[in-house]
Amino acid sequence: MPLPKPEKKYSYSDYLTWDENERWEILDGVPYMQAAPSRIHQEISMELSTQFHTYLKGKTCRVFAAPFCVRLDVEKNDNDVTNVVEPDITIVCNSSKLDERGCNGSPTMIIEILSPTSGKNDKLIKFNKYEKAGVKEYWIVEPDQKLISVFILQENNSYGRPEIYSEEDKIRVSIFPDLEIDLKPVFDMV
Repeated sequence: MPLPKPEKKYSYSDYLTWDENERWEILDGVPYMQAAPSRIHQEISMELSTQFHTYLKGKTCRVFAAPFCVRLDVEKNDNDVTNVVEPDITIVCNSSKLDERGCNGSPTMIIEILSPTSGKNDKLIKFNKYEKAGVKEYWIVEPDQKLISVFILQENNSYGRPEIYSEEDKIRVSIFPDLEIDLKPVFDMV
């Protein structure tokens, strides 16, 4: 893909034409290229995905690791979708939102693992997008600090104050009350 033009708004239709060997996201029509994840990033993602996958076996919810396309705008026309993300981990409990291209609409839960270049987007822009889209639970993982901030969608459709966990903690997942994620193995390699 040639460099994006700042005056142009991009859509999911554009996204589908870009090189599939490159990772892109579109936020409000602005494309953002995603850097290749670091080894630590991958290890954290793998451990979290494994714990969720083990728990979800035989259940209706599904867990997906990046790259996995989420179209936050629920539109019929690909030209109208201007918010396309590839979260590090996505959990979808409504199978009607899944199609051959990923998730069409708000997933149940999203986990983003910060990298040196993704902090602003993950903590600000995507945070607001996920809140507005109705993502029930949003985790921001900070590998350098060995911390996870957990945001839970409240009855007023906004994220409350985060619960913050460190490497010695276990997180009880709000959308699965009988699931605890053990953070010790998540941060063992960090």
